[in-house]
Amino acid sequence: MINDKHFKINVTSEIGRLRALLIHSPDSGLGKVVPSKAQDWLFEDIIHLDTMRKGEYDYYVKLLMYFLDDAKINGRLAEIDSSENERAFYKPDNKNFHASNKVIEFQSLLTDILADEETRLKLVASVCAIESCNYRLQEQLTNTNPVDLAKVFISGSLSDGKMIFAPIPNLIFSRDIGIIINGHVLINKPAKKARSRETLLARYIFFNHPLFAAYQDKIIEIPEMEQYFLRPGEDNDERTTLEGGDVMVVSADHVIIGCSERTSASGANEAIKLLFENKVVKKVTVVKIPHKRDYMHIDTIFTQVKRNVWVLLGSLAITKAAVNEIEPISWFVDKRLKDRPEIIQFFSDQQQPRHFKSLEELLDDISQVDLQSTEPTKFIYSGNNTFPFDAREQWTDSCNLLALKEGVVLGYDRNDKTVEAFKASGFKTVKVTKLLQQLENKKITIDDLQDLLILMPSSELSRARGGFHCMSMPLLRDEI
Repeated sequence: MINDKHFKINVTSEIGRLRALLIHSPDSGLGKVVPSKAQDWLFEDIIHLDTMRKGEYDYYVKLLMYFLDDAKINGRLAEIDSSENERAFYKPDNKNFHASNKVIEFQSLLTDILADEETRLKLVASVCAIESCNYRLQEQLTNTNPVDLAKVFISGSLSDGKMIFAPIPNLIFSRDIGIIINGHVLINKPAKKARSRETLLARYIFFNHPLFAAYQDKIIEIPEMEQYFLRPGEDNDERTTLEGGDVMVVSADHVIIGCSERTSASGANEAIKLLFENKVVKKVTVVKIPHKRDYMHIDTIFTQVKRNVWVLLGSLAITKAAVNEIEPISWFVDKRLKDRPEIIQFFSDQQQPRHFKSLEELLDDISQVDLQSTEPTKFIYSGNNTFPFDAREQWTDSCNLLALKEGVVLGYDRNDKTVEAFKASGFKTVKVTKLLQQLENKKITIDDLQDLLILMPSSELSRARGGFHCMSMPLLRDEI
């Protein structure tokens, strides 16, 4: 049982030093995505699970451990990576699992709550209802031990490998299941049926795990709009949906919510009302972006690096014409101008909403006003703002970065032009393999790191269409 009497949740920014987060390591369900169902399960491609684990995601876990819980990893790197250990350090069901209460594994929390008989009965019944299981299968799952049952719920397969329902491969994108805003938990409502089970599991964890016992009255659930069931059709476009990739806590009083392919206007509306009613924040800015798979969530087009530095997709941000040609046809063929976001800021005291002309204007206001930056705001653009590299690298998550602390961010190693843009803005870069050895050999400390882009291997992870911002649910950050 992961428990900690000193555990607390509090996130007041995107860049305060990270102290605890919730993740989910790639599970066997990812290796069972088939081409015919890939898009239904929100995947663009078929990944190679072993490479994703050993060659990519394991480095993420190791780096997080050095930053957040170094006592469990320092001096053990060779042992952890030895072939004899068969990745035991990364496996939640293994006795040699790291079991960190700072780098917290979703599967471990699920196993913990399933040990309680009443919770297990309720959750089995709920999963079986949404997955249309028969009565005998429900009885079988009810009598399955918590460790195996957690794996079944996540992978969709029994211990003998038999698939009984679909996997939930998007669970590696833990940001989308919930967001910590100050000391509150905002539980999300997914847009796609493929994510229903993971949201259900997350809801049970937040309401039943001892880690979150002190926050029961601070869990916010997004309701459906009244009488939604009277709307015509099964897949109504006006459903109330909200996903974590569309929510950014940019300061203690200010949250950004994106209206996107995955978050509806009614979802944003309900979230704003609840955040104001519960006095969680004082202002919410809605950023409406094109409902395209290219963008998906707002954190695929911008994330924060420092209080005065942001990385973003220039073609959705700049207010000037996105083309240099003066021929009339240029204005018709360049659709980027038509894709410019709509940005409106709302206030809890009901003052008149404020409009912003561009992302740069909004982000500059956040840096200067909310975060009181004393330096000019700087923008680092995807692909160095050069076509076609801007679009190519945004597709492989050049704008989807996770800040471990202010100025130290994780990104994919494949986005070369974006890396050039970081260097031109005064940042250093380092491959994660080199950094881990430096940390292990004590040639450098976490406190030494500043203005740094850490380059992570990404051939398989990038196929899953999400970066490290997506693959993290921060639970605790230092205030800045």
